[in-house]
Amino acid sequence: MWYHDGIICTGETYQDHVKMTFAKGASLDDPSGLFNATLKGNTWRAIDFHEGDKINAKALKALIREAVDLNTSD
Repeated sequence: MWYHDGIICTGETYQDHVKMTFAKGASLDDPSGLFNATLKGNTWRAIDFHEGDKINAKALKALIREAVDLNTSD
């Protein structure tokens, strides 16, 4: 779990992928379309990473920074 004035995201490992689940993902802008996992509910959003996936590091950093900003603004 990554935390800064509240949960930023959690990391879960599965047999075929790693999932980053953002606690307030529905409130975050995602212009690069990183959120690719379906979650039931209207708050959490997640990214599934599979072996061989190219990670858009710049977009992921921006998403994490936005999540921190959202937590500190509450």
